[in-house]
Amino acid sequence: MGFKVSIVGGGGRVGSDAAYAIQIGGKVREIALVDMNGDMAAGEALDLRHGAALTSNIKFTSAADYGVVDGSDCVVITAGLRRKPDETRLELVNRNVSLFKGILDSLKQVKLNAGATILVVSNPVDILTNLAARAGIVPSSQVLGLGTVLDTCRFRSLLADHFGVDATDVQALILGEHGDSMVPILSSATIGGVPMASIPGYSEQVQEVFDFTRKSGAEVIRLKGGAGRAVGVSIKEVVEAIALDTDALLPVSTIQNGALGISGIALSMPTKVGRHGVVQVIEPAVSGEEKAALHKSAESLKSVMSQIS
Repeated sequence: MGFKVSIVGGGGRVGSDAAYAIQIGGKVREIALVDMNGDMAAGEALDLRHGAALTSNIKFTSAADYGVVDGSDCVVITAGLRRKPDETRLELVNRNVSLFKGILDSLKQVKLNAGATILVVSNPVDILTNLAARAGIVPSSQVLGLGTVLDTCRFRSLLADHFGVDATDVQALILGEHGDSMVPILSSATIGGVPMASIPGYSEQVQEVFDFTRKSGAEVIRLKGGAGRAVGVSIKEVVEAIALDTDALLPVSTIQNGALGISGIALSMPTKVGRHGVVQVIEPAVSGEEKAALHKSAESLKSVMSQIS
């Protein structure tokens, strides 16, 4: 049978970059692209199909309606209105919530495979992950938000660039909201297993790199109109953890049930991800300052959530 991924918003920049990254990974059997612009989805699907002989034998389908989503093992939702360069992700909320609720209503009519997962990418991702988890399409443990997987990837990559080391050797987490209140977990950051604090001049420089990381999404939007490549590989990372049932530990956004005393809101914590979504949320050992910042992040999200529910 193989694993089928459907990408809602598959004709857009993020959706098509995700499809391309997943194609290069070659770990799924079918990718369906759904987009209000049916021609755009069809064009992306055809372009991807053209590369199958040099990448992997994946079947591509596309449509402007949701019938093509039937039989999916994972639905990735990337559709949404773009953030303006000077707009916070949370300011997007009211513009995107009604669009997102329409997508959820459409997914309620679809026949997903048993144990299927929903991966929310659209912003503000933590708020929309809450809405998707409440929608009852699949159990809430099968709803994940991309969360700070992208921020963590950006942070590690920029730290590596700054310190002149191999990016794959850098381990530094960002947790909490995918947005302005995100929290860098520097107390456990390492490079090749060596505490990052060992590097001369680390403390002043790492804050500078984090500040740039936090603004990086807006900077990419300013420069090229929207982010796509890094978010595409971040989506691939989560989709492959689900498809291969790897129990990969990823900072995805899920409804929290008590880790570090946070519950009742979706935000990013280190989470084992498997075939049916959340396997386990790992409570990280953090400093008192980091814990307080994560609680602040949770309260900020709860405040927004209370304004839209």
